[in-house]
Amino acid sequence: MNVIWIIADTLRRDALGAYGNQIIHTPSLDSLAAKSMRFNRHYAANFPTVPARADFFTGRWTMSYMQWEPLHENEVTLPQLLSAKGIHTAAVVDTPFYVRRDMNYDRGFKSFYEIPGQTVTTDTTWHYETDRYAPRTFLQAMKWLESHHKEDFFLLIDTWDPHEPWDAPDYYTELYWPDYDGEIIDPVYGHWKDVPGFTERRIKKALATYWGEVTMVDTWVGHLLRHLENMNLMDKTAILFTTDHGFYFGEHPDLFGKVTRTRNSSGKNVMLQQSESERETREKHEPKPTDVLSEAWDHSPLYEEITAIPLLIYMPGSRPGTYDGLTSAVDLMPTVMDIMGQEIPPFVEGKSLLPMIKDPSLPGREYVLTTHLFVNPGECVRSVDDVSRMMAKSSATTVTTDEWTLIYVVDAGLSELYHLPSDPKQGKNVIKEHPEIAQKLHEYMVKFMRDTNVPKQKLEPRLELRL
Repeated sequence: MNVIWIIADTLRRDALGAYGNQIIHTPSLDSLAAKSMRFNRHYAANFPTVPARADFFTGRWTMSYMQWEPLHENEVTLPQLLSAKGIHTAAVVDTPFYVRRDMNYDRGFKSFYEIPGQTVTTDTTWHYETDRYAPRTFLQAMKWLESHHKEDFFLLIDTWDPHEPWDAPDYYTELYWPDYDGEIIDPVYGHWKDVPGFTERRIKKALATYWGEVTMVDTWVGHLLRHLENMNLMDKTAILFTTDHGFYFGEHPDLFGKVTRTRNSSGKNVMLQQSESERETREKHEPKPTDVLSEAWDHSPLYEEITAIPLLIYMPGSRPGTYDGLTSAVDLMPTVMDIMGQEIPPFVEGKSLLPMIKDPSLPGREYVLTTHLFVNPGECVRSVDDVSRMMAKSSATTVTTDEWTLIYVVDAGLSELYHLPSDPKQGKNVIKEHPEIAQKLHEYMVKFMRDTNVPKQKLEPRLELRL
């Protein structure tokens, strides 16, 4: 069985028609979902972009020991394992961090194609849709398939869209904002109401441009699927579609981004100063090279808009349906191994989802974790890119069970508890009403940290739930 794994970065689960959205046009992915097992309780693990890829390729809980950094030399990756079995492993990516600064996330791929430029602002030389990054990525993947479709293959397609900047051709955005003027709105990475001059209308306009990118990605997934049908590959190729995390567009109650910068009363980013001893400590423990900014990350809670992500798995010969058990991003690597008939190595910590595809009545996980690397206040972390920034408050960890979700923060009074069946939008924090449930989910987190050998200096501050 061949496998094609498609990653569309920053794609919110509620942006797909298959998950209930009635506004955004996603006919191609909805059609794929109708033929697939749709996972309704799938969650991100390590956060965000590059840490998530570490999970994808290793099947391990990398949030216990990795931030935004190169793959460790001792990590064994999915493409390495498959290549060793004579399978042609290929990747076509425009997500711009696979090989930048020796990140080595191309490790193990026999064929690797990078579509460069995604970190650059919108290209004024673009004239056609096929000039954009996602179309170029899917076109290159289709070209590769034309040359290698008779081989046993694993193909990874990783497009950064619908990540910002949201710059799809105007006609996509005009589906949702008819008088769109071409303005590209950058997220504030924080509370938009704290930024002077920023308005709710701009949030809605930004959302329309995001929706436009979602529809563009869906269009090119559709081109790929039709190409697979024409090449007679649908009966012998499994397809996975997912993302790494979601995004906030004004929720809780006014977040716009995926993490929050510390700002002062005028809306400007706060720049924290490091003492000489703090700088020496950072330089001793952080791998080089890295740039360091004194800009700080503030309290950045991980709600469902970030943590709950789409997962569709099309498996030839299996009945389509839905799966409601809890699953995690670390489960995808062993799932691919299992689909391709390969033995799953003992170091893999994820669990294959192939049994659930065959029998959706099987139970899922008892709980799942989504988290930044565990970081304490005052420490530096490379969280959103390969630039190190200080943490004004501790990193957030979200623990989710069938009914409840705990957003845990070391700092007193910042942890939150929500009952998802009655409050799916997480509007009412009930941690004071149900401290015993919060304590139970906190125990899950502590057990997880112990089981995955999180260092003592990270574990000890998290042994207590500070209401």
